[in-house]
Amino acid sequence: MDRAAIIGVGMTKIEKRKISQTFADMAWEAVNKALTDAGMTLDDIDNVVTTSSDFWDGRTISCMAVGDASGAAHKNISCVEGDGTYGAFYGMTRALSGSYRTTLVTGHTKGSESVSSLITNAAFDPIYERSLGMDMITACAMQARSYMHRTKTTAEQLALVSVKNHGNALKNPLAQLPMKITVEDVLKSEMVADPLHKLDCSPVSDGCAAVIIAHESVAEKFRQKPVWVRGVSFCADSFFFGDRDLSRARSLAQAARKAYAMAGVHDPKKEIDVAEVSDAFTYQELLWLEEMGLADDAAAGKRLERGEFNLDGPLPVNASGGLLSGHPVIAAGLYSMAAVVRQIRGDAGGFQVQKAKTGLVQGVNGLGGQSHCVWILDKDK
Repeated sequence: MDRAAIIGVGMTKIEKRKISQTFADMAWEAVNKALTDAGMTLDDIDNVVTTSSDFWDGRTISCMAVGDASGAAHKNISCVEGDGTYGAFYGMTRALSGSYRTTLVTGHTKGSESVSSLITNAAFDPIYERSLGMDMITACAMQARSYMHRTKTTAEQLALVSVKNHGNALKNPLAQLPMKITVEDVLKSEMVADPLHKLDCSPVSDGCAAVIIAHESVAEKFRQKPVWVRGVSFCADSFFFGDRDLSRARSLAQAARKAYAMAGVHDPKKEIDVAEVSDAFTYQELLWLEEMGLADDAAAGKRLERGEFNLDGPLPVNASGGLLSGHPVIAAGLYSMAAVVRQIRGDAGGFQVQKAKTGLVQGVNGLGGQSHCVWILDKDK
């Protein structure tokens, strides 16, 4: 089977408001950083995939806002709506198609220019559910309560996720919210939607990220030690919010099983060295870890209390600070991929973990984790 590798990554700093930068400005910065990282020029890129959203950008054909800045002139360009991990999946299939050898994938968001409650309300069914006025935060609050009820996870355990990830961000110069906080700080922060406090939720963010994916025949031509894609899969659950058991994530469990099988991973708790998972809300880190087999059923909160997901623990999770420390929504998955790539290469700087050979990246689409994309990346082919 042909292989693909990630040979370059580039990211802007995640900020609350990038007043001085347009979408194109952000893309230009991220793309040039990725090209420099890979030792490439635009002439070495065969095609471009942009990850964007007409809703978040406030315009139709949102990919056109970053096309030129992404070097798409005279190249094949496609757009993927949703999280950056899905854009990268499409980019990987192009690199493996035989028609292209190298694919540049970008993802951008300016949450500061959006009204997230209106945008995420539009994700609900327009006939039966949208008129209820719910959005992503209220939907995830329902899921958080359902998860806490099933697993007996406490508000204090959820708060530990926030403490850990904001603390990790202190070592990541690209993070938006590096903070030293306590469980008490989280529980005393404003209640946004019960049981989620303000510090249980990711912030409004602006940012852009880019990754370059190459076919194995050219991967080492540009970078001596590329990071290899060993396994990847995505899966979607029912669209209607009420048709799912919100305390579980069946689509994630299935996507993880398929990614593990492709990668030859038999015991993920022992074989995964580092993970970047979607923690838009604190409870999600624990729920997703459980469904991916990285924590025993209903035990993720207790493992967190023991420090097992800390930087110096057996499985560091969101060493970069995660989405709680900066969440450019559409670009989020590409930031996570870049963080794991840097971990495996050993150049993650202050948040580098020890012996990171195999890493996991997880991205999410849809309300309450309707769809999930799981990547297994490795130092070895």
